[in-house]
Amino acid sequence: MGSAFVVRYQTTPETAGENEKLVEDVFAELARDRPGGLSYASFKLDDGVSFVHVGVVEGDGNPLAASTAFHEFQKGIRERAPEGPVPSGATLIGSYGFSTAENGKRNEETDR
Repeated sequence: MGSAFVVRYQTTPETAGENEKLVEDVFAELARDRPGGLSYASFKLDDGVSFVHVGVVEGDGNPLAASTAFHEFQKGIRERAPEGPVPSGATLIGSYGFSTAENGKRNEETDR
């Protein structure tokens, strides 16, 4: 199994919409390019300004490093989220039905 990560941050109320759009752009690029070795999801919490990104990277390289849209997202993150993102490694204990809407496939390794 690869490495898992969780990133949490809170934007300002004025920049939450911009942040959401930038995140959507990342997923649009991923859907178009379909890089292998990445399971990735982003959530906006009910407060409207908190975001959580969860991912698992299989193999040596993180496909997000090659993403133009992800680089655009990262450019202004300190202005949108003044306290900065809080990244953390994670250990997947299990998941159920956690899959992308694009392919509807379950990750057989993690959907136990």
